[in-house]
Order: sequence, then C-alpha cells, then structure tokens
Amino acid sequence: MSVHRNAKLGLAGRFALVSAVEGGASLRSAAAAFNVSPATAHRWWHRWLAAGEEARSTLSCLFDRSSRPHRSPRQLAPELAEAICDCRRKTGWGPRLVAGATGFAHSTISKVLKRAGISRPPRPQREPANSDEWPCPGDLLHMDTSEYVRFQKPGHRVTGDRSSQHRQHRDGIDFAHAIVDDHSRLAYAVCATSERGRRRESNPRNVAFGAWRDSHAVICSPEGPLSSSPDPQRGAFPGFSKPSTRKRRRAGTSSSSSRVPI
Repeated sequence: MSVHRNAKLGLAGRFALVSAVEGGASLRSAAAAFNVSPATAHRWWHRWLAAGEEARSTLSCLFDRSSRPHRSPRQLAPELAEAICDCRRKTGWGPRLVAGATGFAHSTISKVLKRAGISRPPRPQREPANSDEWPCPGDLLHMDTSEYVRFQKPGHRVTGDRSSQHRQHRDGIDFAHAIVDDHSRLAYAVCATSERGRRRESNPRNVAFGAWRDSHAVICSPEGPLSSSPDPQRGAFPGFSKPSTRKRRRAGTSSSSSRVPI
C-alpha cells in the first residue's frame, strides 16, 4: 500500500478511527482523539459505510485514491495520439521534431509519448557482471558493521500521530557485526552494544564463530581466512601480518653511510 506523504493517518490509524466511530463515538470526538479534522473523520467513515464486505475485509476501502480526474474532455483524441506514437516509432525523433512533423505543440507531444511509455528509448542490455569469486569456502570473508538506533515506540509512519515526537531521548545504538563468506555466501552476524567492545566476537578466529562455521560444513584454509575489512583494534587485516614500518631506501642510494671516492 502506498500512503500519501502528507497523510495524517496510516492504514492502521484509519481502521482504528472507523472502528471507534462504529463503536459509538461521534465523528468530532473521534477526530479529536486521532488528531485529525472532523472532515477527515467524515470522509473515512463514509467510505467505510459505502464499501462492501470484501472491501472491508481487505481494508481496500481505506487506501488512498488516485487524484486523476474521471473525465478529461480536452485530452487529445486516441487516433491523433496514435499518429504521434507511430511517427515516434518510425523515425525515432524527439518531441520537437515530432511536433514539427505532426503539427502539435511540443508539450502535447511530450505528454502523449510519456503516457504511451515511449518518451525515452529503451536501455541497451547490459553485459553480465564480471564478479571474482574465491575457489573454496572460507578463503575470503567480508566483514562489516552496521548501526541500528533503538526506539521506544513506533513513529508517526505507523501510528500517524505527529504530536508526540521526542527527539531528545537517548535509547542507545546497537552494532551488528556481520561476516559473509565470499564463495558460499554464508552469513554470520552478532549484535553488540559498541563497535569495538565486542569486535572479537565476530573475528574469524573466534571459537563461537568457528563452531557455527563448522556446523555448516564450511572448511577454511590452514593459514586462516582472509578478510576484506580492516580490524580497527589490530590495525591490519585478520589473516595478514601487520605492515612493516621500516623506511625504504631510495633508488640509487647505498645502505652504507660512507661515500665512494670518484
């Protein structure tokens, strides 16, 4: 179901509104209880009364209706619109060239082509994606973390009530540490209260992760799995040794500090 972006009530709120009126509440008191105008409560209640049993059971009578008018007397005749579309298909011209060939306005040509679904040329077929994949399960593991903000109750998108939006509460954040195997696409995730505090629980060398991986018959290489995401605590990729900090010699220089006489 698509709800209008400025709608006060969602589907659940509309059904609760008509249920309250059906239970004996007046339209004005129900409108005040759901923070909508009496005209809005009157509209949904009369749509509910005019609907049949099937529409009530599926709640289709409470969906948003299209704003398109029932009649468009000034719309272009179907045979003229077909002539415009036929010119577009044969020549492949844009709206301005088609307007010059058919004698209609450029705006009319654009509307007709858009209504017919041929205002833009079809997209060329793309080549299949060239994806690299490691040969054995457990050779490469993709690691990532995601943040999920906690909330105390559903927001106005579900309830339709915008009057009680508290933006100052701090309920905390949950961090999901996820691992996806490159070959088998087997995924493993664990929730933590911080991004670094329980990082070791999602490390490929963790005992719990190893037991879970073995239960799914994923066999890793003897030297351990590689990772496509750096570990912030170790400063390097799990499975790789820490990069050396030794300075490199410039090309053309000697390692000895003494100079050779010319």
